[in-house]
Amino acid sequence: MTATTTVTACQAAGPARPGFGQLLRAEWIKFRTVRGWVVGMLVATLLTAGIALLDHSTCGGTVTPGGPVVTGAGCAAPPVGPGGEAVTDSFYFAHQPLDGPGSITVRVTALAAGRGPAGLQAWSKAGIIITSGTRPGSAYAAMMVTAGHGVRMQYDYSADIAGQPGAVSPASPRWLRLTRSGDTVTGYQSADGTRWSKVGTARLTGLGSIVQAGMFAASPGSSQATSQSVSGSSGSGAITSATGRFDDVSLTGQHTAGSWAGSAVGGATPGAGFRQAAGAITVTGSGDIAPYVAAAGGGGVAVERTLLGAVAGLIAVIVVGTIFVTGEYRRGLIRVTFTASPARGRILAAKAVVIGVVSFIAGLAGAVAAVLAGEWLLRSNGNFVLPVSFLTEVRVIAGTAALLAVAAVFALAVGTLLRSSAGAVTAVIAGVVLPYLLALTVLPTGAADWLLRLTPAAAFAIQQTMPAYPQVSAAYTPGNGYFPLAPWIGFGVLCGYTALALVLAVILLRKRDA
Repeated sequence: MTATTTVTACQAAGPARPGFGQLLRAEWIKFRTVRGWVVGMLVATLLTAGIALLDHSTCGGTVTPGGPVVTGAGCAAPPVGPGGEAVTDSFYFAHQPLDGPGSITVRVTALAAGRGPAGLQAWSKAGIIITSGTRPGSAYAAMMVTAGHGVRMQYDYSADIAGQPGAVSPASPRWLRLTRSGDTVTGYQSADGTRWSKVGTARLTGLGSIVQAGMFAASPGSSQATSQSVSGSSGSGAITSATGRFDDVSLTGQHTAGSWAGSAVGGATPGAGFRQAAGAITVTGSGDIAPYVAAAGGGGVAVERTLLGAVAGLIAVIVVGTIFVTGEYRRGLIRVTFTASPARGRILAAKAVVIGVVSFIAGLAGAVAAVLAGEWLLRSNGNFVLPVSFLTEVRVIAGTAALLAVAAVFALAVGTLLRSSAGAVTAVIAGVVLPYLLALTVLPTGAADWLLRLTPAAAFAIQQTMPAYPQVSAAYTPGNGYFPLAPWIGFGVLCGYTALALVLAVILLRKRDA
């Protein structure tokens, strides 16, 4: 009698391979059943949020040598511009009311330094302006000559359009014109007062029927950064002033002919004023009409200052992300995992999803608490926090959480490559955390910028809320919160390193023995 053996299709195929959902569930169970990993994520949340509560910086207070800090009334907040942004708005203004449509035209024959030891700055300026009023923060459009950047049209503080280059002089004057029609102001320039070219057009919000039109002068203070730290740079500077000379002044539209009033917008400064004689008007003023930039010498605090604890939280998630895979190698449990599911790449992907999601949640909770508690503490100590839009604040908070999540996945991939907890943790911290700290505290600006372009630490740019404005001279350094890459581009650098590390990890997983 011959024995026959029947083999079913299922038996031939072997045991069913678990689906990706099952792998996710298995990795999640592993994570939550290991107390140390769960505690590590809680520590990351507490560090991210808690370090903000250690910031007791005061503004407007006094410090007695050897004694406590006595908090004063606080520092005055800067004016707020038409878009809700903090602005600098200080200049001298010779003006007349202009009712309805009209224009102002002048010839500028000189821009010179005013009184004081400091000379002109590159952005010292004089020109014509149409503004909704003399209150700091009012909507405006201006045509001007500058000491180092030629003719410019600037409006509503952040907009800056280049015109004809070169310095102004009696031998090379500049003709400037602004025309107003409703909410639209258009700027023109000319070298001879006959042939005109348009520089730009601004649509301003908040202009009433009556606006103020006239001539102005301003000159930002000279400043120089003297020290750099994680919380910013300190510096010193001097007040400067500029004097513009105007002739062939003409206004069209409904205005008071020949009657000019002088206003020190933003507060009086020594030597500021205007003088009218022999058909010419000279205006001398200090200050600037520009976006508020804390690095230029102001005392404002950026939102990201509250997230200094994210560096410590990042170290915690790097440790957990590494041990999430190296712990299985150390105990030999990785063989059991690979036996249950031979698809090693899918296992690594499941681990990456789990550690990434858990790290994101931990980072998000810590970042929300840090921003809310940190802003409250800063304001209670007399500081003013620079205003940002709701979407910007969401990007900073969610971006910080995403930074922790991607860094944890990066640590997982490096841990898979090295199979050593100590080696992987050291490598990831050296690539993500160390360059950031060196760039903020030790390295000169040039070296720091390159480090924050080429290393995974570029991802910290996701926290930046303060743009670098070309029309404001300031120390735009990492120590002052400025990064060489845009927020999402910097974050993309870390994502690129992480994707590369994951691909290499999958390749080695398939080639090496468990």
